[in-house]
Amino acid sequence: MNKVRPGGRYLRVLVSVSAFIGAWWLASALGLMNPAFFPGPGEVFEAARELWDSGLLGGDLLVSLRRAAVGFATGALAGVITALFTARTRIANYLLNPLLTFLRPIPAIALVPLAIVWFGIGEPSKYFVIAYTVFLAVWLNTHHGLEHVGETYIRASRSLGASRPREFFEVVLPAAAPHIVGALRIGAALAFLSLVAAELTGASAGIGFRLQEARQYMRTDRMFVGLVELGLLGALLDGFFVVVGRRLIHWEQS
Repeated sequence: MNKVRPGGRYLRVLVSVSAFIGAWWLASALGLMNPAFFPGPGEVFEAARELWDSGLLGGDLLVSLRRAAVGFATGALAGVITALFTARTRIANYLLNPLLTFLRPIPAIALVPLAIVWFGIGEPSKYFVIAYTVFLAVWLNTHHGLEHVGETYIRASRSLGASRPREFFEVVLPAAAPHIVGALRIGAALAFLSLVAAELTGASAGIGFRLQEARQYMRTDRMFVGLVELGLLGALLDGFFVVVGRRLIHWEQS
């Protein structure tokens, strides 16, 4: 299979984004969209400049990044550690798997009222909502990767006399590494998804709060600014994990 070079990949992204913005601008210029409900690129850019000049754009970005980073780090670490136990220990799998399977369908936004009761309207409640969402996604994908390591690899390592710790670190973890990186990519996307839910209530700053404020005043141009911010942040973080994954899991590229 032909590999796409980094330069070609970046060019493809540039062409795709440029084509979308061009089509968006053309539809707006031809009057095909009601600017009150679907503003054009120019209106969105002006709204972003207005928010930047007032200091709100940068302030909201920093607040949301901190919340997403803390929630993601906490949830991802807990998810990987829990998966290590549930995938490789029968007792932990027996006790925890049914509970975690029960919790997975519960959306983050449904936990916002409960998080406020438990932790108040401060930052801990927002960290909890984000970490909860990330934890379950990272646990599920990491658990799957660790649980389905090829039996051939295990038998080969044992036939060569590898100890259990060495088998785990040199066979199981490398084999499951692509799943773990994939789990982190999914968790990163969900961190920003749950960030909005966490900031809709009890927040005075942040991208989610600004979206809610813009809705109250029917400022769809500012809503689009928030959506673009979330998309860019998610795409950049996903790209980071792609690059790190290629460097750490180099054997998958051969």
